[in-house]
Amino acid sequence: MSQRLYISVADVHQVARLRIPAQAPPMLTAARLLVLCAATVLPGVGADDSRAPVNPSQPPWRAIGRVQTELGGRCTGFLVGPRTVLTAAHCLYRRGPAAFVQPGSVHFLLGYDRGHYAAHARAAAFTVGPGYDPKHEAETMGADWAALTLDAAIGRPDRILPLAIALPAPGTAVQLGGYSQDRAELIDADLRCVTGPPRTDAGRRLLIAHTCSGTRGTSGAPLLVSRDGDWAALGVQVAAAPGRPMGVAVAAAEIRLPPAPDR
Repeated sequence: MSQRLYISVADVHQVARLRIPAQAPPMLTAARLLVLCAATVLPGVGADDSRAPVNPSQPPWRAIGRVQTELGGRCTGFLVGPRTVLTAAHCLYRRGPAAFVQPGSVHFLLGYDRGHYAAHARAAAFTVGPGYDPKHEAETMGADWAALTLDAAIGRPDRILPLAIALPAPGTAVQLGGYSQDRAELIDADLRCVTGPPRTDAGRRLLIAHTCSGTRGTSGAPLLVSRDGDWAALGVQVAAAPGRPMGVAVAAAEIRLPPAPDR
């Protein structure tokens, strides 16, 4: 992932609206929700690490790949169209000099697993969520998404995830998997977690809190839900709490995909 400082939501007046459920530990009810990227301890993973490797050739994981830049940043992304990948916007931002990376320096490795992958493409272009400001990450967290337009159509129908626009009820069973910094060579997933109440950022953009384990590197991963046997993405993972299995995803309802590119 791109290197950046953690931002405490406790230090940003409006994002304190991202309330943690009442049963959460005191250190979380203090509203210390941190944006995923660089710290000395892994956020988003509790003492009992519930992550486990999953098979990248099986659904829903077959839609997921590693997003990496030629500057060394690594995140997670997932196919939502033959040539369209969703990820977190902060994954495409570099600190020095401060700017978004060039599209051609962004690679998507579909189904990456220990040096092997099902397909590879570069980004020909990307769109960042309207209103996202990397200098004010906490306030604009609900716009922390990016849609990559790939230079090749590598997304077959069985590898594409639809977006679930309707907000989930609190307590909805979800799953989260991606390329964690400490296990970056495979998809590690938490298969037993639930959503919390919907929240908003300072711009009233919708966010979904959840109890899934996921640390740096899982930014851009889909928050997955199964409905009638079909998988869909409720949102894009963007943040985690310190020392606890708890995170936040941008709600799919906030995402506006660019027009499908010509094949």
